[in-house]
Amino acid sequence: MQSSFVDRLFVLLQYLVPQHLLSRLVGWCARSEIPWIKTTFINQFSNRFDIDLSEAVIEDPDQFASFNAFFTRALKDGARPIAPEADDIACPADGTISQLGKLRGSDVLQAKGQYYSVYELLGGDSALASEFSNGHFATVYLSPRDYHRVHMPVTGTLREMIYVPGKLFSVNAVTTRQVPRLFARNERAVCIFDTEQGPVAVILVGAMIVAGIETVFAGQVTPQPTEITRTRYDRVEPVVIEKGAELGRFMLGSTVVMLFPEGACDWEAGLGAESPVRMGQPLGKVRI
Repeated sequence: MQSSFVDRLFVLLQYLVPQHLLSRLVGWCARSEIPWIKTTFINQFSNRFDIDLSEAVIEDPDQFASFNAFFTRALKDGARPIAPEADDIACPADGTISQLGKLRGSDVLQAKGQYYSVYELLGGDSALASEFSNGHFATVYLSPRDYHRVHMPVTGTLREMIYVPGKLFSVNAVTTRQVPRLFARNERAVCIFDTEQGPVAVILVGAMIVAGIETVFAGQVTPQPTEITRTRYDRVEPVVIEKGAELGRFMLGSTVVMLFPEGACDWEAGLGAESPVRMGQPLGKVRI
């Protein structure tokens, strides 16, 4: 009972606080290279979340230029082997499976008894949403202690990126269970790729105190003005990103949602809600 009350209070406070202002203030501090600011942030964060830097290229916390540099740290070569088989779908990030499975027509399962629409998630484009009707989805939650770069699940050619403005609710399990249509309400970067299996969407969802989202092809994506912004990439020199290559990164914990078209893949039978995952491990198989 006490836990349930605390959970409801936590969610209620998120409706009341100035989400974007709070996130942008944290962003300013996270980008700061002032020694006492970045050192304080890094030390407190490391102690709070028991961060292990032994896998990182930079192991000394004092050597990071800013908290953001620490948070988006690169890993040593080989720290995350990429799913080796040609038909493997590589997990895009370290974290926990929130949900995965088949779409219910055009609806994505968020939590038990809660759904949101692909149409909303992709920024209100009915033609694009129809490409994923009855398809497959996987949602990966990145906690604050996880490695925070996002990688490609399969090789694809970038068609377009859609920036969708929105709220900045937390995306942890408590909020996911209680805030309807959460992933279709939060600020996000929708990346659409053309692959051998058809279109694949990789959506980077922002969250409370996430200072920004970056991609390797567009740099800093958020924050932006409060309007949907679409950028086509298939009309210029193709941007091809190989399976396992970096796609983007978060400036604090957040969520990645992947969409595949109908009949394009099968998820690993042993995976489900709350399954821990690591970037690069096989999540399933594409149907070649």
